Amino acid sequence: MDVVDVRSVGRVTIVTITREEKRNAVNADVAAGIDAAFNDFEDDPDQWVAILTGGPNLFCAGTDLKDGPGRPTERGGEYGLIRRRRTKPLIAAVEGLALGGGFELCMASDMVVAAEDARFALPEVKRGVIANSGALFRTARLMPANVAKELLLTGAEITAPRAAELGFVNRVVAKGAALDEATALAEQIAANAPVSVQQTLQAIDMVLSGTDDEGWSATARGQAAVMESDDMREGVAAFLEKRDPRWEGH
Repeated sequence: MDVVDVRSVGRVTIVTITREEKRNAVNADVAAGIDAAFNDFEDDPDQWVAILTGGPNLFCAGTDLKDGPGRPTERGGEYGLIRRRRTKPLIAAVEGLALGGGFELCMASDMVVAAEDARFALPEVKRGVIANSGALFRTARLMPANVAKELLLTGAEITAPRAAELGFVNRVVAKGAALDEATALAEQIAANAPVSVQQTLQAIDMVLSGTDDEGWSATARGQAAVMESDDMREGVAAFLEKRDPRWEGH
């Protein structure tokens, strides 16, 4: 069964993760599906704006801790999207939960439309792992640094209205309306000259991504340290066994 659905509405490509029974957690199949969808979108001159969504009930719970997220793809990196060099706008349409890598998929997008009851969190520290798909540097780029530290160090949730106050979410809408609003926003963008839109987007991204190499290096160092820790093994085991972790601090 396909775990990623792709359809086009005029000039807009809508990519939907359809693994709801696993809270849309990203495994190798989901990552491959996202990668293929955005390869096709980027290469199709008739498609000008994309939307990423998880359907009407939730966005994405991040990495499948049991099966893993699969290997980074050649063009998209982690999840088939996180490190992608895009030339066309991408909007995340968020219902329900966007956790861990799901939150990081939103950070890898250009705009976020969220339902009023949507919630975002980076719970990696609760599992003994680390946010390794861009959040270590993108959170502080997209929100105030002190808020970024709070989210990354506590794993606490942030609501869509609060995320909008901080400038991360573009539009907050009624529950169930995120995709419709994202589509309206996408169509508003697609009504403009595609070359102008794409060149504008790339100019902004060039300025904002100037420190990405340093961010990825810092992430790799943190990931290497975490992977060697007993805390990581305990955190993942506790999550899978549905119990509280017993941290040792090493």
